[in-house]
Amino acid sequence: MDTTVQRKRIHPHKFALWLGIGSIVMMFAGLTSAHIVRHAQGNWVNYRLPAVFWVSTATIVLSSVTMAMGIKAFKNRLMPRFKMFITLTLVLGILFGVFQWMGFKTLYAENIRVDGNPSESFLFIIAGLHLLHILGGLVALLIVFLRAFRTKVKVYNATGLEIVGTYWHFVDALWIYLFVFFLVNQ
Repeated sequence: MDTTVQRKRIHPHKFALWLGIGSIVMMFAGLTSAHIVRHAQGNWVNYRLPAVFWVSTATIVLSSVTMAMGIKAFKNRLMPRFKMFITLTLVLGILFGVFQWMGFKTLYAENIRVDGNPSESFLFIIAGLHLLHILGGLVALLIVFLRAFRTKVKVYNATGLEIVGTYWHFVDALWIYLFVFFLVNQ
């Protein structure tokens, strides 16, 4: 088989990731569409998102930047920089989760609850599902982090790192979409 043809094929794990991302996009598109339809029916409580959600958004965007820089450092075999950026990405990802928790704790204190008005339920369910996807990304980042600090690196293959990076950028973009969606559709 011609090697130029073979090189143009997508790695099976990357293909699986893109299928998963497509499924997740469809799920969140359905949920946000349901939010819009239900909002149009009335009986909707308006609320303001706590300011900490702005901080969490900045945190996850910054984590995407550090992830990209980490991948670049790995590809250039700059292992100390790679380790630093992967560590920062993991810490920022954890901070995003902490800030999200703080935001929902604030909403709960303001009597905005998952079992309240449908507007409140949609917020908690959609953002909660996103947080579950973040948790999956954090597990993948933790694995990358642990591998980065092993004493021996046998192979400099960036495929796994690129898969984790693509997923991390995706959950970042997904949060930005959801955050803007909630700001506009309260």
